[in-house]
Order: sequence, then C-alpha cells, then structure tokens
Amino acid sequence: MDDRERTRELGRELRRYFIEARLVSQAFAELHGLHATDLQALIEVMDAEGRGSPLTPGLLGAALGLSSGATTAVIDRLETLGHLRRVREGADRRRVYLHYDEDGMALAREFFGPLQERILEVVQQFSAEDVEVAHRFLVAVVDAAAAHRRSVQAP
Repeated sequence: MDDRERTRELGRELRRYFIEARLVSQAFAELHGLHATDLQALIEVMDAEGRGSPLTPGLLGAALGLSSGATTAVIDRLETLGHLRRVREGADRRRVYLHYDEDGMALAREFFGPLQERILEVVQQFSAEDVEVAHRFLVAVVDAAAAHRRSVQAP
C-alpha cells in the first residue's frame, strides 16, 4: 500500500471518528437542551480552564467566530442552564472570565465518563510508545486541518 492509499484509509477512519464524536456530542446537547454552538462554547471554556487561562467573552466569541451579541446569547443560555458562570477576577473588576460550572461539569462527567472509560480500555491495548505516536499523529493532522481552514477561510 502506498502513502496516498494509506492516507485515504486514515482519512476514512478519521471521518468515521468525527461523525461518531459529533453524534455523541449531539446526544449530550439534546439531552440537556443545548444548541450545537452551546456545546462548542462549553468545550472552549473547559479546554481554556484546563490550560490555566480562562476565557473572556470576547475570546470565546473569537474562538467560535460569533458576534458579540451572539456570544452574549450563548453565555446567557449556558449560565441560565447552570453550565457556565461569569466571574470577575483580579484587580480589574470590569474583566469577566468564563468558568465551567461544577453542576454542568458533573452532568458532563456523568454522560462522557463511560465513553472515557471505553477509550481508556482501547488505549491500554497499546504500548506507551504506540500511544505517543498516535498522539503526535493526531496533533499533526489537526494542525494540518487548521492550516488548511485558515488558508481557505474568508478574511
């Protein structure tokens, strides 16, 4: 098998994963009365907190490609549903940071925890070196996709 055919096969499997992940996320969103954009916002907020740099509403809007009005609507919905909270931190009390609320996080853990356990079982079937290679591969593929998106996206 040559590199092009191997790339096509990997692409098919990545698309299958993308579709399944989207369907799982959609099920979570529907179960909890969320829009697709709401779920994307929660993921952005969760990932930013995981990196130790919580998002402001402006940064969230930029990450999602939303206007300030649409961003406010998403934040308001998520706050009303108990998934998100606005917090004023530091010396500049005008600056608002977004945090994933504990109640919302508990719902996500309850729903996605079993999936995480299934994926852990898969990961444990491979050596640490194999998992590291898979990780590097996925990071590189995501970076390539993001570069392509930026190159074709309207300014």
